Amino acid sequence: MARVERRPGKRRQNLLLKEGVERVDWKDTTLLRKFISDRGKIRSRRVTGLTPRQQREVASAIKTAREMALLPYPGPSRS
Repeated sequence: MARVERRPGKRRQNLLLKEGVERVDWKDTTLLRKFISDRGKIRSRRVTGLTPRQQREVASAIKTAREMALLPYPGPSRS
């Protein structure tokens, strides 16, 4: 079988480091919107380039902001 060569993917830079954010706040909706897709879903770590701890902080901040009606919930999927 032929071996498939993988190209090294372009590594996303950490947006929180770039913005200089040490602690993620659920009230900062402009920052949190950068981690949400156009359908309202939380983007994966592979896409955002965050560390596991930062991804957990962002996810919980987004969920809290949704509860407070600052951010939208994902809409129903239509096939």
